[in-house]
Amino acid sequence: MTQAQALTTEGMASYYGDRFNGRRTASGERFDQGELTAAHRTLEFGTRVLVTNKVNGRSVEVTINDRGPYVHGRSIDLSKEAARELGMLGRGVAPVELRVLEFGGSDASGSKDLAVAQAQRLLIDLF
Repeated sequence: MTQAQALTTEGMASYYGDRFNGRRTASGERFDQGELTAAHRTLEFGTRVLVTNKVNGRSVEVTINDRGPYVHGRSIDLSKEAARELGMLGRGVAPVELRVLEFGGSDASGSKDLAVAQAQRLLIDLF
């Protein structure tokens, strides 16, 4: 595992409302609120991220398949199922830790330069 793949950051998570279920995501997939997926502004589609709720310590692994969130101060939008596993449905938002497990894209896992560039984009996005 490269240093970029072990990248960990903190931010605020929210989750998609029911009205988005079945709509197309930016990746072209249909959004399914029962799947473990998420939206991020810069991470490549297919990137796997471990999201940990800093309030209760619960974690879930999600796959990035959409763009967003478009609300200031939010780092990631989760599917309803991912939010349920994190125990954040009642409140709607939660402070989280994001840890990139594997970058998406067909050649991302074999390219250190691409992994570093994606890590830099993530840091810029969060700060």
